[in-house]
Amino acid sequence: MAKAATDRPNRPELLCPAGTPAALRTAVDAGADAVYCGLARRSNVRNFPGLNFLPDEFLEGVDYAHAHGAKVLMATNTFPPGDDLKDWTETIDIAAEAGADAAIIADIGVAAYAAEKHPDLRLHLSVQAGAASPEAIRFYTEHFNVKRVVLPRILTIAEIRKLKSEIDCELESFIFGNVGMMAEGRCALTSYVTGVSTNMDGMCSPPSHVRYEEGPDGSMSSVLGDITIDCVGPNEKAGYPTICKGRYWNSAHTEPYYAFDEPNTLNIANLLPELIEAGVTALKIEGRQRSRAYVREVVAAYRHAVDNILAGRDPDLANLVALTEGRGETKGAYASKRWR
Repeated sequence: MAKAATDRPNRPELLCPAGTPAALRTAVDAGADAVYCGLARRSNVRNFPGLNFLPDEFLEGVDYAHAHGAKVLMATNTFPPGDDLKDWTETIDIAAEAGADAAIIADIGVAAYAAEKHPDLRLHLSVQAGAASPEAIRFYTEHFNVKRVVLPRILTIAEIRKLKSEIDCELESFIFGNVGMMAEGRCALTSYVTGVSTNMDGMCSPPSHVRYEEGPDGSMSSVLGDITIDCVGPNEKAGYPTICKGRYWNSAHTEPYYAFDEPNTLNIANLLPELIEAGVTALKIEGRQRSRAYVREVVAAYRHAVDNILAGRDPDLANLVALTEGRGETKGAYASKRWR
């Protein structure tokens, strides 16, 4: 049912992924209120070859977005090792010098550096920090002047509404894209197999450890390190191998099975009005590693949906199943605690 025009919620920010300079322009042109991106270094949790920005490209991206009325957020959302903070502090410096609208931070040391060296740089707390309670969020707001927290994908809408009533901080929630089974910032599966850390090196299933092997029958196996993650038939698509969404074999199974979680994409289109009414400041689309076509279609669809809600109309969100992982959708924990 459409929401009455006299009871419209505050306008939320539609925050969209920009894995490359071209994707940034695409997202802005498709209607993003803000984009988030990272530098090509370990400070960024999507530190894959071919993605991300050089410092000059980031400056150009900020200029382009600002010229079109959009904001730019710098992802500085991995955890530095104990002996080397340079990549992270330089990223914060570059964000401040380029006029970024905020830096997204996860590590306490990085937060302290940013708050001390660049007090005018707005700080957002990454989902990597895993802050989901009023006490945790207050710690960051009081000590580092964090203005917004990106909520872990473990909360129901009722819990988000209650949390909003207890804190003086903006909330940001994911609405579309990848959803993992592990607590954000705490997954060590890739580290176990490859020695490369998602949370410190910025790569889940690093490409240097991935290979595909074709069988004599036309099947295709996805291999990470020395572990076969999946095997698909001649007419199936081989997905990018991640341990938590791989299919495995053992002596008790004659067919491959999902040991952890089936590939699904978070899509809370039907719950969007409720999430906005709960007081969420920003609606986040995941997908910095995805194509410009994905960015264009998803951003445009959600731009249309949010505008309809604010105008008192039904969301009328386009069917995005074709863009989902494994062509499967989930509402995650937003609708039910059973997902957790």
